Amino acid sequence: YPPLLKATESAPPVLAVLGTETVLHQPAVAMVGARNASLSGIKLTRQFADEIGRAGYVVVSGLARGIDAAAHEAALTTGTIGVFAGGLDRPYPDENRPLMRRIVDEGGCLLSERPFGWEPRSRDFPRRNRLVVTEAALRSGSLISARIAAEIGRIVFAVPGSPLHPRAAGANQLLKNGAILATEANDVIAALRPLDDRMGWMPPAIEEPPSGQETDEPAEGERERIIETLGPTPIDVDDIILHTGARPGVVQLVLLELDLAGRLERHPGGLVSLLL
Repeated sequence: YPPLLKATESAPPVLAVLGTETVLHQPAVAMVGARNASLSGIKLTRQFADEIGRAGYVVVSGLARGIDAAAHEAALTTGTIGVFAGGLDRPYPDENRPLMRRIVDEGGCLLSERPFGWEPRSRDFPRRNRLVVTEAALRSGSLISARIAAEIGRIVFAVPGSPLHPRAAGANQLLKNGAILATEANDVIAALRPLDDRMGWMPPAIEEPPSGQETDEPAEGERERIIETLGPTPIDVDDIILHTGARPGVVQLVLLELDLAGRLERHPGGLVSLLL
């Protein structure tokens, strides 16, 4: 499980992974942007992804047309991670299937927080991306991704563009809101390197439960009691534990079951709600 993702409050309880899982434990930079990208935007993205990859970072993106696809293609030889909005058996868009196959074959990986069979919905796309935005319109999903990244403590960079170009409006707005200006890949690398040196980027140790540890299997009626506390209004998981008196592990297990069944919606701040 990626260590930085594990540290966030809204971390998915389980991930489906296809490919080489070791890339999940390397320092990463996410690159997201417009689907209808200009040729200059695609060229710049490839340059950024190539140089960032050769500096030792895995490039993460969402497998969409335009900027996402360009970032993946440029980082195939150095390592790239494609994040699905739906289940791993529901790739989107269909035209990028050959790219997805190349990512796996060349040492990268594909991952999803959604269970097999999950058809991606419009709300599933913005949550998968983080960090770098090149060419984003003011209402694009890339800006949502950048906002989420800032909320969970990630460093956000943006590539500026001409004020006369509609595709540059979103990235320019990010800069006004405090994103770091990036005109070349070294701007990103120089800002992240001190953080990476402090972390050491060692794969996390596998946590083995102590022998004789109490099972987290719900007692009779406990599962139903936990589900009854949920509704369409987001609530804190700690409140569920307090209200039901169930052990935290039991509550998390029931939430995981609901999540895998497509009945749970997770919100920023660790809140959850029931999909009716």
